[in-house]
Amino acid sequence: MTFLEQGSAILYMKVGTHARESLSDIISRKRQEIAEAGFAMWGYGGNTCHPITMVQPFAKAAQRPIVLCMQPMVSNHFAEPVRAEEYSEDGRIWKPVPEGIDVLGSRYALCIDSLEEVEETLNLADTRVAVGNSRGRNGRDYIRGRVDKACLELSNVAGAEPKEVRVALTANVVAPYAVLLRN
Repeated sequence: MTFLEQGSAILYMKVGTHARESLSDIISRKRQEIAEAGFAMWGYGGNTCHPITMVQPFAKAAQRPIVLCMQPMVSNHFAEPVRAEEYSEDGRIWKPVPEGIDVLGSRYALCIDSLEEVEETLNLADTRVAVGNSRGRNGRDYIRGRVDKACLELSNVAGAEPKEVRVALTANVVAPYAVLLRN
C-alpha cells in the first residue's frame, strides 16, 4: 500500500452502477465536470457517512488531505436518475447545484477536485474508524454487510487479521467536503 501513509485520512466507499448509470459513465462525467468546473459532486446515500454528523467533522479534525478510496462492486442501484437541484452544507441554507454539475439519484455528495483510476490495495485491518459511535473500531470489522463506506484513519492495527480490498479509484475530497442534496 504505497499510495497512503501512516495516519492518512481515508474516506472509503464501495462504488458501482448508480441511478441507472454505469461506473465508467459516471467516471467520464465526473472527470468532465472537474475539467470544466474545477470540482465535481460524487453522489451517495446511506447514513454511515452522513455529511453533517460524520464527513465534515472527520475532514475538519483530520488536518490533512482526505483521500477518497473507492472499491468497485456489482451494484443494483437502479433508482430514478433525478438530478439534485440544490445542496446544503448545514441543512439550513440551500444553494443551487452549479450549472455543469450533475448529481443523480443521491441524498448526499462528496466534493472532489480530482478523480484517478488506480490499481492499489487497502488492508482494512490497518485502519480504524475515525469518527462517530464506532470510533476506534477496526475497519476490517466495521466494513461488512450493508456497511459500504466509512471515515477511516490508516493506523496499522497490531495483530489484526488482514482484509485487503481493491482500490480502483481515488479522489481528493475538498471543502465543504460533503453536502446534503434535494431536488
